Amino acid sequence: MAVLVECVPNFSEGSNLEKVAKIIAPFNSTQGVKLLDYSSDRDHNRTVVTVMGEPKSVKNAMIEAAGIALQEIDLRCHQGEHPRMGAVDVVPFIPIQNYTMEEAVVLARETAQDLASRYDLPIFLYEKAATQPARENLANIRKGEFEGMSEKLLLPEWKPDFGPDSIHPSAGVTAVGARMPLVAYNINLNTDNLEIANQIARCIRHISGGLRYCKAMGVELKERNIVQVSINMTDYTKTALYRVFEMVRFEA
Repeated sequence: MAVLVECVPNFSEGSNLEKVAKIIAPFNSTQGVKLLDYSSDRDHNRTVVTVMGEPKSVKNAMIEAAGIALQEIDLRCHQGEHPRMGAVDVVPFIPIQNYTMEEAVVLARETAQDLASRYDLPIFLYEKAATQPARENLANIRKGEFEGMSEKLLLPEWKPDFGPDSIHPSAGVTAVGARMPLVAYNINLNTDNLEIANQIARCIRHISGGLRYCKAMGVELKERNIVQVSINMTDYTKTALYRVFEMVRFEA
């Protein structure tokens, strides 16, 4: 049976679809790689891509796509509702078939090293590939976002795992890791009050005393005149999505 790994890179561009098309082109043209899906959101100003294939081919396509993203995205003039620290914000690898988590960690670290050396890009390793406990949680790395990252990198404990010790001027920093499948679950609310969404997010997310394996934040969808509770479930096998939905409905 084939060896398969999934990669779900997040790019900080969701408004200009011509740019998005350029960025994802390597995933369509690289042999041994299948573009499964991509979703661009104008409010988030972010595109999430899902690809699968032979590990080395996926890695090569990812590195090529990152180079295009660095040419097309300038975070100095980027605005969007989703927190971001890099033009290529996050690159997770997920083992799918005949491929272990340990092998995915090796692939993540090799990809991180190549991205750093080729593009002079600071790279943090996260989740299963993290080099220290404080970096396992992506939110810890992303805290401060692009605007605060220059100052953050001055701290010894936030020295990047690969690449320079200062941010890329237009592309920021990137997190690369290995993890199990993550479920992105967004629940729209019939209101435009962002504070309501933020309060619900605080109630349900684990870091605030809520559900285990649940990350959440409130997001304003200006074009639709509503707000959303944006949720990431890092282990859907341990906390059921229905339980999350019922808790959001109760709090709302």
